[in-house]
Amino acid sequence: MILRVIEADRCKQANGNQARSPSSLTLKTTSRHWSEVYAEFQRITNQNLPNTFYAELDRHIPRLMALFRQKASKTGKTADALADIFKVHDTQELHDVHTRRTTVLHALPVYLREEVSGFFRTCVDDMDEPDLRDASVVLLTTVSDDATSPVPYHPVRVSVVLEGDVVVSLPRLADAFLVIFGLIYALHLSYPEGLTNTFEFTQKILLGLDDSKLSPKLQTLKNDLMLYV
Repeated sequence: MILRVIEADRCKQANGNQARSPSSLTLKTTSRHWSEVYAEFQRITNQNLPNTFYAELDRHIPRLMALFRQKASKTGKTADALADIFKVHDTQELHDVHTRRTTVLHALPVYLREEVSGFFRTCVDDMDEPDLRDASVVLLTTVSDDATSPVPYHPVRVSVVLEGDVVVSLPRLADAFLVIFGLIYALHLSYPEGLTNTFEFTQKILLGLDDSKLSPKLQTLKNDLMLYV
């Protein structure tokens, strides 16, 4: 099972070596209201998850966009995938903060050469519901028409799916990503297989949680970002 519950006494508290206390959060309480995730995250880390996440993400977005575009201008599978993302991004009429966040969150795992096809899924509203039995960790974006776009910018909703069940649905991708990150962290679950660098980027670089060594890919990305902070 990709989502493996980690023993509480083996989980290290942010910026230290204290074991995290067991979480009172459950998938049932999360389905009632996603703010439960934020409250539990703050209890564990003493951080306001949405405030910190969005402040740091927005601070780094200009440099991240520049790095991703630079990579997209080259050749290769990763470059082609990034170019496809920016092709759709550049056609948007409105380039507000929500558009930029959506682009960066789609492009980040591609840039880090991680597998995104199982994590980002799309379906059309009012059609047959997709088979989610194999969906350990998924962000399912429901759109009104075109489900083939690499980045859906105008979703009907974005659902957080864990172990085949829709936990909660939100209006924007960034909000859904934040909830799934907070839920995994608060419940002591392992990060999705194949997306470790993406989630550790969120944890260690954006949120500054856990001072353990970064992977070579993340250390390089962090160095590139720090040059322009």
